[in-house]
Amino acid sequence: MSIKVKFFASLTDLVGMKEIDIEFESELNVINVWQSVCGTAQMPAGCLYAINHDYCEPDQLLKDGDEVAYFPPLTGG
Repeated sequence: MSIKVKFFASLTDLVGMKEIDIEFESELNVINVWQSVCGTAQMPAGCLYAINHDYCEPDQLLKDGDEVAYFPPLTGG
């Protein structure tokens, strides 16, 4: 199975890429994908995640053809 992984804003610099396609055989969730793609890079606290353009929880399982996106913590005022 394959999924597309995208990183936005400062996460692009942190992980050294904007997007990647990965192949997998076992069930993966949003956190497992980060660990698989980013190795030892720590996910910043407060990151947001989306699967197929819908925000999700970090334990959400992925299916073949999904797109998972990681967004840095948002601030504002």
